[in-house]
Amino acid sequence: MKKTKLLSIAALLILVIGLLAACGSGNGEDEETGGNDQSDSGASASDDTSSEDEGASEESASGSITISGSSAMQPLVAAAAEQFMSENPEADIQVNAGGSGTGLSEVSEGTVDIGNSDVFAEEKDGIPADELVDHKVAVVGMTAAVHPEVGIEDISKEDLKKVFTGEITNWSELGGADVDITLVNRPDSSGTRATFVNFGLDGETPAEGVTEDSSNTVKQIIGETEGAIGYLAFSYFTDDSVTPLSIDGVEASDENVQSGEFPIWAYQHSYTNGEAEGLAKTFLDYMMSDEIQTGLLPEQGYIAATKMEVERDAEGNQTDK
Repeated sequence: MKKTKLLSIAALLILVIGLLAACGSGNGEDEETGGNDQSDSGASASDDTSSEDEGASEESASGSITISGSSAMQPLVAAAAEQFMSENPEADIQVNAGGSGTGLSEVSEGTVDIGNSDVFAEEKDGIPADELVDHKVAVVGMTAAVHPEVGIEDISKEDLKKVFTGEITNWSELGGADVDITLVNRPDSSGTRATFVNFGLDGETPAEGVTEDSSNTVKQIIGETEGAIGYLAFSYFTDDSVTPLSIDGVEASDENVQSGEFPIWAYQHSYTNGEAEGLAKTFLDYMMSDEIQTGLLPEQGYIAATKMEVERDAEGNQTDK
């Protein structure tokens, strides 16, 4: 009797131990499987994210955009676009000039993706500046330029105003050649004109003269016309076909613009209608990269905005940084 009872108890203990072992084994398997599933899921999510980022990057460096506006910016933007497209052959970037007013109008209307301007959007009538996003990609200096045989290299701001308002009509009045002055202007929509009038002529309106839509043509006419004077961005002074003028003894140089000593300069704005997206955003990011800001930009005669020791607001107020 006692023996039978002991055997029953032993059997019961073996059964309980077996059940406990089975439960422990099952729980361990579930946890391990869960861990494997979670690990696989994590790896898959990471792979998916990486693939998505890669795809987004490739997609944003492809497609087509159109840029228009400032002729002062055109050499820089065109060169940057060529460089970008050589690195990203799936991208097509069309760069047109036409003046700052055109760039601001067209980007506001949505007919171009980026509108370039030498002036703040707030300065142009009829432009919904609050709808546009400003990307200051560079600074450019500007000065008056004359035909090489005019015979002067420096002019006071007061005499410059007299030349452009028609009060002085012959270069001999300033110690130059005995030749009549021919004014070469940009149209009212031009940001180059607005910058030159505001900071070179202190807001005085130029007299009538030859009016040209692009800085390239202005440079050509000055170089071909005896006695001619106009105004150009520093980036156009790549040869001796025209003579850039110092003003009040201050040379028209990048260093003097950066320090604030030379008065005629402007931010180079690239405006988008709302936040930039896709290829437009990728290209604007590229414009702000070291490759452009410290490489192409100075090569093309522009100044990095980060190097400026002064800054200017939409009202034209200049202050030290």
